[in-house]
Formats: sequence, C-alpha cells, structure tokens
Amino acid sequence: MISVHRAGDRFQGGDEAAGISSRHSFSFGTFYDPDNLRFGPILACNEERLAPGAGFEEHPHSHTEIVTWVVEGELTHRDTAGHATVVRAGDVQHLSAASGVRHVERNDGGSPLTFLQMWLAPLEPGGEPSYTTVPGIADSTPYALPEAGAMLHVRRLTAGGRAAVPDAPRVYVHVVRGEVRIGGAELAAGDAARITGETGLELVAAGRAEVLVWELPA
Repeated sequence: MISVHRAGDRFQGGDEAAGISSRHSFSFGTFYDPDNLRFGPILACNEERLAPGAGFEEHPHSHTEIVTWVVEGELTHRDTAGHATVVRAGDVQHLSAASGVRHVERNDGGSPLTFLQMWLAPLEPGGEPSYTTVPGIADSTPYALPEAGAMLHVRRLTAGGRAAVPDAPRVYVHVVRGEVRIGGAELAAGDAARITGETGLELVAAGRAEVLVWELPA
C-alpha cells in the first residue's frame, strides 16, 4: 500500500512574528490527530523555516531519536551534553535524547534557514544522550539508526534518474526538492509517501530531485 500525503495538507505551526514557520506531517504539539500519530517508529517529520536570528531556545527532549537534515542555510546546535556545532546542507545530525537532554536550535547566520527534523521512537528507553553529525553524506552511504531499527537513505536524482526503494516492511519517502514518481503516484517538494508491504518500487525523477527515504521495521 502507498499512502500519499501532500505538502499543503500539513499542519501549520510555528510563530511567524518570531520568524519561525513550521509544517507538521504528523500529530504534533497543539495539533492532535488521533489517526496520524506515527508511521512505524517515525513520530514527527517537521519542516522548519527560521529567519536570520530566529530559533528555538533551550528546551528538553527524552526517549527520542532526533534526526535533522538541513535544506538550506546553517543550523546552530548547542546542548547540555556539551556539543556545539553548525550543521549545513547535506549534513546529517543525530541527537539521541535517551534519558534526557536539553538543546538550542538557532539560525545565527544572515540567510534564511530551512531544515527537516524527524523524530523516531527508540527500541529501548533510557540510556545516555549522544550526538553525531555526518558531513556531506553521500547517496551511496545510508545512515544507520540502530536505536530505532531504521536506516536513512539520501537520493539525489537528475531528470529521468531512477533509484530503487528498499524492500522493507515499511518505507517513508519525503521529497525535499523536485518532483518524482513512485508506483504511479506523482510527488512534489514537501509531499511524502508512506509505503507498507511493497516490493520492487523505484523513484523516477522528472528533473533534479532530492529525496529522503527511511527504511523501517515492521
């Protein structure tokens, strides 16, 4: 089964007056949808846009695997475990909140910042927080997230380019930019497909495209 979710149907959150625009793909915060709580271990897929100088001040997380993909601009991250980094487009950032951590996320640059942040439920609660960044991740090098039993694939395609979709019990596809076709469905930037029990699928790009593909357990 392929269930398509359009960019325009996402819940609009954030605080425009503070320079924060948010689009939530799942039930999140003040937006509660009992039929859209999660897909496998994925609890959230938020598109965040921060104006220069805007950001999220220190706030807590626990028992959550937080994976961030910068689309454009630079994201400043600081946390109470002592990490302070700048995450750029093409980098993968992974914060394992474990038993608890607090962090700050800001746009300290002079240009607008757009990033996707995905929250996944861990297989086991607790443990010590950890933090990892992978700069310039390549298409051929998936990022394993064993804490959630998941794998993140990045697909960058040119016009007519094709890429196999993993044959996994569940697959979550999010189009970052461009347009692709998958199993007869046309997806544009911001659209997502939740795939269950399908095999032999391909992404086919209409032009230049960037797609995040989560390979998920049953």
